[in-house]
Amino acid sequence: MNTFKSSAELKASAKEHMFGHYGTAVGAFLIITFIVGPIMGITGLLTDTTTIPGTVLYYAISFCIMLFTGLFTSGTTYLYLEIVCGRPASAGDIFRGFSICPNKAILIQGWITLLSYLVDIPLIIVSYKIINASESEVIKLMLPYALSTIFSGVISIMLSLLYAQAFYLLHDFPQYSARELLARSRRLMKGHKGRLFYIYVSFLPLILAAVLSCGIGLLWLIPYMNATQTEFFLDLIQNKTEDRYS
Repeated sequence: MNTFKSSAELKASAKEHMFGHYGTAVGAFLIITFIVGPIMGITGLLTDTTTIPGTVLYYAISFCIMLFTGLFTSGTTYLYLEIVCGRPASAGDIFRGFSICPNKAILIQGWITLLSYLVDIPLIIVSYKIINASESEVIKLMLPYALSTIFSGVISIMLSLLYAQAFYLLHDFPQYSARELLARSRRLMKGHKGRLFYIYVSFLPLILAAVLSCGIGLLWLIPYMNATQTEFFLDLIQNKTEDRYS
């Protein structure tokens, strides 16, 4: 019989496991921020998104950067699995993605990013038109902009739910190909997308409070959220395994 933990239970467990590890988690977060942040910033400064070639170049470079961040996503996943499972962890674990199946991490990130970019095409086109439009034309483009933003947001959330477990599965089942890991994430999330979405939504008040604290609160909140998502994965995979052999 499946006995999935509630959102409150997952959060409580995350808090318990994070006790004494916030320094490590914050250090890992800052390392990634200081590496990836400037790269993204420079890309924005060096590309002219008011022209079609500049816009294409910007997204091409951004796609390559996102592939690179997949290695850090893999490393971050490894870090939180270590913390939540009670194993020794350090901020340096975020670089584990460069040594543990890096090709699969890049492929997983590449597939997720590609789908996200395809979904964003309507929004990108409308945004480009707004940048180059006159004041009267901008008003006419507000409705298409709002609709494309909603469409992009809804589909992006669905994609994040479908593939939320891919990097966790990569570290639990490194023998599988990237394609199999993505497929297994989709199967694992069948019937559980609503549960994970509820967890996401439950963090909104804390996200607002963290933003109002000039972002300082995010240093505590992001590790807490990552740990909760890791607890969700472990709870999910444990119940699925028990169900298989019951």
